[in-house]
Amino acid sequence: MLNPMTEFTVRLAHRPGMLAFLTEQMAEAGVNIEALAAYGVDGEGVVRVIVDDETLARKIFGRDNIEWEERPALTTMLPHGSQGVAAMARRLADANANIEAMYLLRSSAEGLEFAIVVDDHESAVDQLAV
Repeated sequence: MLNPMTEFTVRLAHRPGMLAFLTEQMAEAGVNIEALAAYGVDGEGVVRVIVDDETLARKIFGRDNIEWEERPALTTMLPHGSQGVAAMARRLADANANIEAMYLLRSSAEGLEFAIVVDDHESAVDQLAV
């Protein structure tokens, strides 16, 4: 099952309170976070986030003059354990699709649901649909 999502890469000053500001703005607007990774690189704060309301997130970023990029993400369900992840990563590598980001969205009895962002979206669709 491949469900399209959007990953936003938000760039902020790397100082106390910036992640709080971003997430407070989203919370006040009713935007829910599906997945998030945040880190500092060379004095810049980088937040990679997948949300439930992409249109509203764009409005918040634009309103607050927040610098962002967006890219498509695909979701896929894999079996528990490292073998499923390894097989999926190998299929993408063999198709020359480089993984830019990968998020564990949910773990359930059915398996592990991941969101994956790659540099070659079309190749990934073919490989993840296997």
